[in-house]
Amino acid sequence: MTGLIGALGEAWSELRHHKLRVLLSLIGIAVSVGALTAVVALSEYQQQQMAEQSDQSGGRPATVSISAMTTDGTPMDWQAFDAHVNAVAERYTFSYLTRIVNPVTAQVQTPEQVQTLNMRLVDPAYPVIHRTPLLEGRWFEEADAELLAPPVVITEALWDVYGRPDLARGFAITLIGDVAGSYPVIGVTPRVYDGDNEKLATMLYDSYAARVDALPADTSVSWEVWVPEDGVADIGPVLAMDLRAGVDKSVDVTVSRTDWASRPDAQSSAAMFELITGAIAGLVLLLGGLGLVNIQLVAMRQRIREIGVRRSFGATGGRIFTSVLLESVVATAVAGVIGIALAVAILKAPFVLDMFQGMQDIPPFPMRAAVTGLIAAVAIGAAAGFIPALMAVRSNVIDALRF
Repeated sequence: MTGLIGALGEAWSELRHHKLRVLLSLIGIAVSVGALTAVVALSEYQQQQMAEQSDQSGGRPATVSISAMTTDGTPMDWQAFDAHVNAVAERYTFSYLTRIVNPVTAQVQTPEQVQTLNMRLVDPAYPVIHRTPLLEGRWFEEADAELLAPPVVITEALWDVYGRPDLARGFAITLIGDVAGSYPVIGVTPRVYDGDNEKLATMLYDSYAARVDALPADTSVSWEVWVPEDGVADIGPVLAMDLRAGVDKSVDVTVSRTDWASRPDAQSSAAMFELITGAIAGLVLLLGGLGLVNIQLVAMRQRIREIGVRRSFGATGGRIFTSVLLESVVATAVAGVIGIALAVAILKAPFVLDMFQGMQDIPPFPMRAAVTGLIAAVAIGAAAGFIPALMAVRSNVIDALRF
């Protein structure tokens, strides 16, 4: 241990003495390590954004979907089956359970004309399960089902039809027909993609059901529940068995996962993306390491006389080898810290976050990226210092001291 500490001290002294050479080494390695760290961090940002986009369509991991249909052609009694689902769910104490009816049509009065509007019926847990973003306003709360004027959440395209009025001033849409009335707009969902012109209004299931005698005959209801991902393999089969028990034999109940994490192809795509970005980052670091090797070889030719003097005073080959090798390792370790700090500063810049617009849960700077960058810096320093250290050990003392 004492020998290692002494070798580290000698390495640091040499680095301070050869500041210009160290600076040239630091620039290349710091940029390379910074690039490696940034690529690993950006990879995690990209995976987080992809996961959130998948959550919006299929639900968070792990989302279990429940659906039912009759096999004898008779109409489905949705009210009775809904009571059955709620009774089973109470035994599991699920925190997030939502019914989904998509779509139900209604007539809406727009500034220009009366037109057909698609409506989606959900429960307050729906935006949580599907990580649904909002452009303006808020999502539903449990108390909204008790309001005399049921609130709705509309899409940005429908909001544009009314001229994007201020929600805080009491904007409402007017429906005509079985659910006629004025419905205050409490939120607006953004366009999913450029050119998205879907005009959709989302309403609480209970608010709609309280205003009609029954759901339309061609309506299909499904249920979604968000369960712990580590327990879904055990919960799923038991839940399916409980739901099938106590219902008529003519009712076919289907229980399945809809979230992206249940699909092997999605997980393999994420692994492939990380592998590709890691390979690119490794190539960048390798190029920086090659530059460091060249600088170290040139510097070692200039230090042959110094090495000869040290050998003549009794320095062993092992001590010379360790000292020269650690010079490179210490230099790249310092460069690695600088590169990681540079990557952290860049990733906190506003223009980087603008690249991931719509991401709700921005992950903190991943420690995995910092650790990877630092280990890579030390490894490339050891690899780059090996050849110069070997050259120093094999140098002839007499030739080194000759003028």
